[in-house]
Amino acid sequence: MLAGDKGNEKCRTFVFHNEDHTLGNALRSIIGRYPDVELCAYSMPHPSEPKMLFRIQTFGPPAVEVLRRGLSDLQALSDHTLKVFEVFFQCVVSYNI
Repeated sequence: MLAGDKGNEKCRTFVFHNEDHTLGNALRSIIGRYPDVELCAYSMPHPSEPKMLFRIQTFGPPAVEVLRRGLSDLQALSDHTLKVFEVFFQCVVSYNI
């Protein structure tokens, strides 16, 4: 979290070190669809800084809980995508396409 974010649990900016648009865009796309989220955005402060700032503002639940839910949902989506890919890959290999 950034300094100055300590007052309101519904509004936080999280700092992800050594992350970029790959995680930022995927996570924003998932969390932004939650009905209890008022604002969800990320930014990259500067290309030479290997960090991503991720902002969440909610209508009720603590922002850190929404972040945890978003990370969990992203992991589940990634796991499902990998399984589907592996099934189709095996189909291609078995049919020599």
